[in-house]
Amino acid sequence: MEDIKNYGPLQVLIGTWQGNMGIDIAPKPDEDENNPYYETLIFEPVDINIENAEKQQLRAVRYHQLVREKSNDKVSHDETGYWIWNIEDNSLTLTFSIPRGVNVLASGVFEKNESAKAIVLDVSAKLNDDNSGIIQSSFMHKNAKTIAFTREMRIERDKLFYTQETVVDIYDKKSFSHTDENTLTRVYNL
Repeated sequence: MEDIKNYGPLQVLIGTWQGNMGIDIAPKPDEDENNPYYETLIFEPVDINIENAEKQQLRAVRYHQLVREKSNDKVSHDETGYWIWNIEDNSLTLTFSIPRGVNVLASGVFEKNESAKAIVLDVSAKLNDDNSGIIQSSFMHKNAKTIAFTREMRIERDKLFYTQETVVDIYDKKSFSHTDENTLTRVYNL
């Protein structure tokens, strides 16, 4: 396996994380919901040197996120994807898929700040954007269209805090801000 240090800003993600302070603000037809949740988030290094067109050098971590509602232990979100770091220009790409027929390619740039204690990974995507993308099934496009997405993760030692916003057109609500946030603790490190 390649040295974890070669994964740049992604190295801090590698391991298993758990958190039980999640807050999900979700749209419903009559009244929006505030769903407390807990989750497990697993990051594993992709053990290959990724090269594109013999010019671009990338490192990636694969992840799986499983979210359960506190009220009934029901799985409410299951997401798989990759965080990708471009070694040369410090750009970040987040690609993920959820089993509702939605796929996202979000992009951003990692900026090193030696004095900051936390590593911050910040990405965004918009529908019909040249540098990012949102692909969704015809059903989702007609009934719950995702038009924008942002995620920010702050990692400091064995604590990970994230916020994300998915802007959706749903239930006659234009540009509804569906938000999630949680604080997780690393429970296993490679």
